Amino acid sequence: MLIITHSDGSSSRKMLCLYLWIFFTINFSSLFCFSTSQNNTTTDVPLDYRYACLDQSSSPPSTTYQTNLNNLLSSLSSDSATSNGFGNRTLGNDQTNMVYGLYLCRGDANATLCHSCVQNSSRLLRHHCPNNTSAILWYPYCLVRYSNQNFFGKLEIRPRVPMFDAKQNDTSAGEFDGDARILMNGLIQMGSEAPLMFGTHMFNINGTQRRYGWVQCSRDITSEECRTCLSYMLEDVENCCEKKKVWRVFSPSCIVMYETQPFFLNDTAPQQAKEEGNTKWWIIIIIVVIGTLGVALLAFSTYYYFWCFKRKKDKQAMQENGLYPMFSRDQDDNGDSVNSDLPMIPLSTILKSTDNFSDAYKLGKGGFGPVYKAVLPDGRLVAIKRLSKTSVQGIEEFKNEVMLIAKLQHRNLVRLLTCCIDQNEKLLIYEYMPNSSLDFHLFDMVKGAELDWKHRTNIINGIAKGLLYLHEDSRLRVIHRDLKASNILLDHEMNPKISDFGLARTFGGDQGQANTIRIVGTYGYMAPEYAMEGLFSVKSDVFSFGVLLLEIISGKKNSKFYLSENAQSLLIYAWNLWCESKCLEMMDPLIEKSCVPSEILKCIHIALLCVQEDAADRPTMSSVVHMLVSDTVTLPCPTRPAFSVGRAVLERGSSSNTAYSVNDVTVTDVIPR
Repeated sequence: MLIITHSDGSSSRKMLCLYLWIFFTINFSSLFCFSTSQNNTTTDVPLDYRYACLDQSSSPPSTTYQTNLNNLLSSLSSDSATSNGFGNRTLGNDQTNMVYGLYLCRGDANATLCHSCVQNSSRLLRHHCPNNTSAILWYPYCLVRYSNQNFFGKLEIRPRVPMFDAKQNDTSAGEFDGDARILMNGLIQMGSEAPLMFGTHMFNINGTQRRYGWVQCSRDITSEECRTCLSYMLEDVENCCEKKKVWRVFSPSCIVMYETQPFFLNDTAPQQAKEEGNTKWWIIIIIVVIGTLGVALLAFSTYYYFWCFKRKKDKQAMQENGLYPMFSRDQDDNGDSVNSDLPMIPLSTILKSTDNFSDAYKLGKGGFGPVYKAVLPDGRLVAIKRLSKTSVQGIEEFKNEVMLIAKLQHRNLVRLLTCCIDQNEKLLIYEYMPNSSLDFHLFDMVKGAELDWKHRTNIINGIAKGLLYLHEDSRLRVIHRDLKASNILLDHEMNPKISDFGLARTFGGDQGQANTIRIVGTYGYMAPEYAMEGLFSVKSDVFSFGVLLLEIISGKKNSKFYLSENAQSLLIYAWNLWCESKCLEMMDPLIEKSCVPSEILKCIHIALLCVQEDAADRPTMSSVVHMLVSDTVTLPCPTRPAFSVGRAVLERGSSSNTAYSVNDVTVTDVIPR
């Protein structure tokens, strides 16, 4: 940060020259180091192979078995030259001399590479396990195994063999406990359902670091067995490689890999060579551009400093003359912009109303800070959202929420009354919602019974109308990006109001979608194209609404559904019941007496339309609202829902008044507010 102090004209000119010299020296040095580091980059050497001799017989196999084994390995090698990367064979007439063999090549390997790998693996197996009747070898591009027992079509997760690159430094503790574990679970779901039981993906960790995931299963097992096998391998990471940047875990039936550099086989080499050839020209262009921008930035910073200095003096003079108003409509002392349509309230009034933010007034704790209940001097009952002073990213979300919600007025959106920016405190003052949030009632056995089908129908329709207003009827097209049960507040009549616009984004004109490298929101509610690619649109909110609709009908959290339903997501569970015409089985038993079965079926149908994998297939919120209120509209047949991205994040501690975050993913439990 460049700080300019107030001085006379001569000193200012000298300091300006000094700052310019320092600025260009630092930038040129950093660019030179960057170019040197780029030129010294080398291609990573692939990790070595692993093998396992599975039986420990004291006597070698019979001559007949050895002959059959040699013929089998030769046959597998020949077959791999023309196959699609997988094959198995059996040789022998006598049961005592039967030999079963199998090879599996990487899903991105061509036939030539597959054939070469199977050849080398067969040779290495005979070398390392000459007197064994069962063995397996994992090579960088293939797996080869044989046995005197028939293992075809059987899920086998042992032996489990971990590998990691000893040259790589350990990561900071907990990297794999965060985004990586959640995103790898998503990749496992996607890969297990692929035709070749193979999947790869590039992830963004902490918004900037790239990680590359790779999963594959032997094609003689089922998709469900593949998912089970890969999940076991991922759990084994905790025991071997949790803090490693590069690791692989092998088993007879599946393989999981995780690396910092792209290792997928493709035709990127020519493009990379071309890019390396243009590196010097790019560095020259970057130096010129940064230098020009640096001079402009320095000039602007100097002007801005003196402008702020003058403005502060003028403001102090106004205060001394008693001209400073109770509600400001301009900017705070730090230059943070607030919306001119929204008044500000003095911090002293807030402190008095909350007894200096006493815990007795605390309602709960959200992702960006605590929420308090208070009564303003004019008698209004309000909820005060206090931005945490330690939250760096929260400042932008705070300003975003102020700018957005002050412009939005709808009966199904929570109303922002005023705000306060003073003495490093940033506060939002909302209308008070006496019945807390939807999740407080929906996922509680006692309070859930109070939400009969009539109340739930009203909540569903209200949320849908609030989203429709955001997407189509407001002055701005708003994408909420964090629609979930805890962000739906309930007033004294149990009417729903959408809240928490800190992560929302606006679109202008005819813009329909956007892309971001910073994935924010709550896993389980995210559309797959957003969680995996950073692509969001109004259809992202439609997906979240579909998940929320299934939760309201079933009374179950999507994020915790894995723990009780054999690792299925709520979406897949609903889809399976739909295919079996058993949709009413997922209905919350608490609404069995008050529900209308035909309405339940229609809502499940609409929810499945909202969570379809392809965003283009999902309806708009205007269509959803029409389908909800109409009894005559014909609903299209839904396609299979998107896989659920990530498993539930385990709760920490036993208190219900907790909040924690995984990078940009926030999970909040709030008591009534």
